[in-house]
Amino acid sequence: MTTDIGADWAAWQESWDRQQEWYMPDREERFRVMLDMVEALVGPEPRVLDLACGTGSITARLFERFPKAVSTGVDLDPALLTIAEGTFRGDDRVTFVTADLKDPDWPAKLPYDSYDAVLTATALHWLHREPLAVLYGQVAGLVRDGGVFMNADHMIDETTPRINAADRAQRHARMDEAKAVGVVDWAEWWELAAQDPVLAGPTARRFEIYGEHAEGDTPSAEWHARVLREKGFAEAREVWRSPSDALVLALK
Repeated sequence: MTTDIGADWAAWQESWDRQQEWYMPDREERFRVMLDMVEALVGPEPRVLDLACGTGSITARLFERFPKAVSTGVDLDPALLTIAEGTFRGDDRVTFVTADLKDPDWPAKLPYDSYDAVLTATALHWLHREPLAVLYGQVAGLVRDGGVFMNADHMIDETTPRINAADRAQRHARMDEAKAVGVVDWAEWWELAAQDPVLAGPTARRFEIYGEHAEGDTPSAEWHARVLREKGFAEAREVWRSPSDALVLALK
């Protein structure tokens, strides 16, 4: 994959962050807790797998906090990987790998056999429960003993429908207010990417791969923790929550 040295990768990262924060105003808080738990459980110089890395949002925050960390970013999206590779060009602490997480052989493409921490955020909800459980088994094989896996994502507690509905209504009202003053949403962000001379080609390939944005499942945090234990982790539980999302940590 080639990247254009003249592209403004910092601007693309910034626009991606703002677009994501429109959906998740507490996005930075989940990253902070994630890195707190990395430090607590595996220390300040971790080898990290940034799973479904996108533009490298987790890796960027990892390096800012832990300069001696190393990271492997894996994703299938050619546009987001183009931004990631452009952003981290020349940084030998990170390697990016193009792989489909539904391909049973994707771990063979990684540069390391094991990791201190595997981290992912707002990405795996496009997988349904059965392939996600398979992926969790593969992840368990990549995390060293004493290492951690963390997933921050939409995790719905279906036992509280009225609370969920009230939260959803309030979030969408705030999103509408932000939209009215010019915030760019998911679809509009991709329209801008398609108009960029460097990202137009990768964006077209991205939509050939994925089609329009499709949702998988959003099971509860309890489901994630239970399946992670079934797949080989010794402990697993929620370590952070908002009304709609959660961060689940599993310890090998």
